[in-house]
Amino acid sequence: MDPVPTVTPRLVDLPSDSLPREKLSRLGRAALSDEELLAIFLRTGLPGCNVLELASRLKRAAGSLAALGSMEAADISALLPKGVGNAKAATLAAVFELGQRAARESLARHCLHTALDVYNLLVGEMRYEEQETMLLLLLDSRGMLMRKERIASGTLTRVLIHPRNVFGPALKYNAGRIILVHNHPSGNSSPSKADVELTRTLNAAADVMCIRFQDHVIIGAPCSDRKKPYFSFAEEGDLEHLR
Repeated sequence: MDPVPTVTPRLVDLPSDSLPREKLSRLGRAALSDEELLAIFLRTGLPGCNVLELASRLKRAAGSLAALGSMEAADISALLPKGVGNAKAATLAAVFELGQRAARESLARHCLHTALDVYNLLVGEMRYEEQETMLLLLLDSRGMLMRKERIASGTLTRVLIHPRNVFGPALKYNAGRIILVHNHPSGNSSPSKADVELTRTLNAAADVMCIRFQDHVIIGAPCSDRKKPYFSFAEEGDLEHLR
């Protein structure tokens, strides 16, 4: 993390209506910047570094707000200057986790119609995994999420599953539809040849078992090859071609 500056404006020198808590009460939470929201949970800064500057430095050290939100308390603590303490890191980790759970809970009450719905539901959980992980979403006939199953974990670049890993849970819980989801730790969500072959195999098996294979979504990040942070076989029209 960057060295703490010796001179910086103090919060007490700012107009009272510009302070993060007062601004939130007056204008609402959406009016606050990332740094101002972080400052509310950090609560205090350090000598020569007010809490807004501390929040700004923390976000820069993490790389982005999304990256910070994926970190455990110990990782956040490592980015903070000595003297800030583990309690602030634990508070931030808990806040981010609550936000992610609330988002997942909200989406889970609705139909998963699109790959973007799937991405929004799982990006917080899967984007920063260090190895490929395969999840299976079990849906009812209307597309409502019934259950989420973690069916496999692999290496940095590969994960192996057998069709029984997919259709065993689907039959057990009487799912009408399934969505397969996995991540690419590299960030490039473009499918590999193995991803295509796996999708072809599962698509054919789903037809035989009268279960709708709704999509195979690969979670990554925006990159030069793909503007979207995910790849969807259904959106690309590949599911029909792979039959």
